[in-house]
Amino acid sequence: MESELKTFDSKENEPLQAVHESSSKDDRPLLKSDSNANSPKVSGVEELEELEKKYAAYVRKDVYGTMGRGELPLVEKLLLGFAAVTLVPIRVVVSISILLIYYLICRICTISIAPTRDEEQEDYAHMGGWRRSVVVQCGRFLSRALLFTLGFYWISEANRNTDTAEILTSENEGKEQSEEPERPGAIISNHVSYLDILYHMSSSFPSFVAKRSVAKLPLVGLIRLVLVLPMSKLSPGYAFFYNDILIIIVLMPTLFCKCLGCVYVQRESKASDFKGVSGVVTERVKEAHQNESAPQMMLFPEGTTTNGDYLLPFKTGAFLSKVPILPVILRYPYRRFSPAWDSISGVRHVILLLCQFVNYIEVTRLPVYYPSQEEKDDPKLYAHNVRKLMASEGGLTMSDIGLAEKRIYHAALNGLVYQG
Repeated sequence: MESELKTFDSKENEPLQAVHESSSKDDRPLLKSDSNANSPKVSGVEELEELEKKYAAYVRKDVYGTMGRGELPLVEKLLLGFAAVTLVPIRVVVSISILLIYYLICRICTISIAPTRDEEQEDYAHMGGWRRSVVVQCGRFLSRALLFTLGFYWISEANRNTDTAEILTSENEGKEQSEEPERPGAIISNHVSYLDILYHMSSSFPSFVAKRSVAKLPLVGLIRLVLVLPMSKLSPGYAFFYNDILIIIVLMPTLFCKCLGCVYVQRESKASDFKGVSGVVTERVKEAHQNESAPQMMLFPEGTTTNGDYLLPFKTGAFLSKVPILPVILRYPYRRFSPAWDSISGVRHVILLLCQFVNYIEVTRLPVYYPSQEEKDDPKLYAHNVRKLMASEGGLTMSDIGLAEKRIYHAALNGLVYQG
């Protein structure tokens, strides 16, 4: 996910940045105000409406409005206040407990074994036996438990039959489907929120593409503000204990990513250019296709998140391996707050998400997509056809904008907010 989360303490905590297969090397926060004179400025209702038409894929349509800062009705304010003092503390404590439990499980399962190292990549994805089984099964269970804690009590899952897919892909003349089912090398999903990762972990526990600086959770700042600092003030003598807890929480994502077998990306380094990253991803996808024990790759070819109603152009990195893939479509129906991470800051999104009594996810799994010879020879065609299929099956609108336009939209929204 191309994501930039605001922080509560800029000196001690930086945002989580889950990164997808994108050749962009721009690391500017999406929702950080830009004082550059070249930043677009908007003012007034007409300008905002024009922006929303142009950048429709990133427009929030829930009760909380643009950037989650809309004027709320009295009833909504009362619901938020009630949830903030009752529901949020419970969810924060339970969520931290789940993370700590899984951290301890990963620590125990990786004792006395060295991670696999390959060209700046380091992970435990290839450990076998009981260790791998415990890490995967516990990871899936606790990921689902974390979703449950966040209000996703029920997850609607549907599997589309092969006949539907064949009808929708009939335009691809000469497509040769394998008579024997083959294991897909990668799971391809639309990208709506960081919650997508939790769902896929609970479902299949695949490997992801992650930024090397992923060692800092978006929740760390919230945890520090809500739990660690208040407890330290109430019990000054135990301040060192609470700070130790925070340090453990900060270190957890690194171990989690290693156990997931994530492909690390460091955009500031020349070693993580497009060729290097796509090469590692392609090798992992091919290995997962050929080896049943290898973890599948989970890829978000859009390269950034949308509001869930649109499908952006696909990057080709996920399709260079020429192997079958499994398309999965995620949607987040909502009544008050949209879990989509589009034009709202990370901290505000987490807080409002914790305040929702019930959240929803709808999952549609399409049949394994077997590329034709023409698609194998042309990754762009392969990516386009998979995208077209997913848009048709998921009722999504295909949009031609991307991350660059998302940055422009966010900069314009910030300009509007600060002018107001």
